[in-house]
Amino acid sequence: MDKETTGIVISVSSIPLLGVRLPFSDCFMCPHIIKVKYTAEGKDYIKRLWIGRDYPVPDVGSSVKVIYCAAKPTKANFY
Repeated sequence: MDKETTGIVISVSSIPLLGVRLPFSDCFMCPHIIKVKYTAEGKDYIKRLWIGRDYPVPDVGSSVKVIYCAAKPTKANFY
């Protein structure tokens, strides 16, 4: 991963079939898939990311840091 840019979260989807109900509380946690739109090397890309049920989920419209490979901009990680 060589370069860094900023992306925008364009959608958040929950996956309730893989969720778990926490004991002794009225809380239900499930994993999410987010879609992030980012621009690399002058071209727009959309990438999906799986977020486990124990991690915070960004809101739609929020910005995230994207680190991508300069040789292959479709290969990216979000932070």
